[in-house]
Amino acid sequence: MPDYLPFGDEKFLKWVEILYAYVLAHFAGWNIPSPQSRLEALLTAYRTALQAAQNPNRGKVDVQTKNEAKAALKKEIRIYVGAYLTRNPAVTDADRVAMELPIRKSTHTLVSVPTTAPQLFIDTRTRRRLIITYRDEASDKRGKPYGVHGVEVKWAILDQSPTDIAELVHSSFDTKPPLIIEFEEHLRGKKVFLCGRWEIEREGEKGPFGAIEEAIIP
Repeated sequence: MPDYLPFGDEKFLKWVEILYAYVLAHFAGWNIPSPQSRLEALLTAYRTALQAAQNPNRGKVDVQTKNEAKAALKKEIRIYVGAYLTRNPAVTDADRVAMELPIRKSTHTLVSVPTTAPQLFIDTRTRRRLIITYRDEASDKRGKPYGVHGVEVKWAILDQSPTDIAELVHSSFDTKPPLIIEFEEHLRGKKVFLCGRWEIEREGEKGPFGAIEEAIIP
């Protein structure tokens, strides 16, 4: 199995929390050990260590403790996933997508080009940064639909709403939310218009664009 663990401390923590919550809700039906017995203590230790390492008054010991807690959690995650989730017939590919785990290729069935579009949720609480999560317009769950490799977000800084997607001259791509777009200080307060579409891995085939969203650079 390829390395599926997200890069970055916060992104890794968020991913583990999603995986943990999903497995906790389904482990009994899958007939596997509870994640509470295998992962909870390590997850708590890493969450606490990460908070300490992010404190402005942190020291070298705090950073080292965070790194050690992360390494221990990574090791146990790989063992747990490999033993109970990768080849367990009770765990469906849709379950693996929800947990953001890779899907083992056992057939050559082609994934259909998406016919729906992503709905973008834009968080502007961080200075000079747009933090974008997304879900399919036909779903009430965050993230990508089954078989989709990632989301392409077209965007541009404009004075007024564009009349054509071609006016969105910048493009950002993401496979694991959130997608983060950062800006220079002098651009704060300007309008950004964004629009997304799904993409599958096969030669970058794409679905239709969704609605154009507007945000103000914080």
